[in-house]
Amino acid sequence: MKIKILIPLYNDWQSLLKLLENINHQIDNADMVFSILVVNDGSIEKIPQRFLDCSKFNSIKIMNLKNNIGHARCIATGLKYIMENEEFDYVIPMDSDGEDRPEEIKDLIQKTETNLELPVVCERIKRSEGTLFKLCYFFHKLITKTFTGKSIRFGNFTCLPKIIIKKLIEEKATWSSFSGALSKISKDKIAVSSERGTRYFGPSKMSFKNLIVHSLSIISVFKYNVLIRSILFFFVYLFLIYEKISVITLIPLLLMIIFNLLVFVISRRENLENYRKSDQNILDVKIIK
Repeated sequence: MKIKILIPLYNDWQSLLKLLENINHQIDNADMVFSILVVNDGSIEKIPQRFLDCSKFNSIKIMNLKNNIGHARCIATGLKYIMENEEFDYVIPMDSDGEDRPEEIKDLIQKTETNLELPVVCERIKRSEGTLFKLCYFFHKLITKTFTGKSIRFGNFTCLPKIIIKKLIEEKATWSSFSGALSKISKDKIAVSSERGTRYFGPSKMSFKNLIVHSLSIISVFKYNVLIRSILFFFVYLFLIYEKISVITLIPLLLMIIFNLLVFVISRRENLENYRKSDQNILDVKIIK
């Protein structure tokens, strides 16, 4: 079995080295061949000269991008490159900072044995972030479930068979939101319980603005569901406040309209033509091992 581990990265080389070392300690199955593809999202910091303790990897490649395009599009670009240029059975996208735990790679792979064509996703049962982030994440899940009908409790850390990769690179939503696109193209998934790890070095680089865009990007994949449910809410709410209409009671409707406008604006990030041209942003692919 050939497994590609796909790692998007921007400047966090110190964490990458530690991650590769930890993954190397975790993989010990002789029947599996592991390879690494790092998507370097236009990092300013230089690539390390030495990669230590990577003896169990069949290969390590670094794809250098010309321009910074963001986390989701790095994954999308990497998936397309792997599909078109590599031999593989499964792809495991994961973050470089340690929050996706290498110890759980075995659990992901073992679950593929029950159904070879379904994606395996990590659903968080325990998180390591602060109270404010957890509160924001709770509201994100609540709003997503309410307006899209989808319960999306996973992120990038998944195990994807080739048939799913093929569908993802043909789906425009992949260019904007990985988890949203995966939920759209695959209704059935195998879930494993997962704990959010702690960052290897430094604080999170996710700003509050980027967190909002990330949330809206997932929701916008199902924008027509959002629109239909919003219209239903609109008329039900109007009926309930008909005899008590005021500036204050109309505020929820105004917020609903703004929310829908934001969802449809963010949905413009989905662009299949740009996705198909993503290889034009590849500067080179450096072979480390």
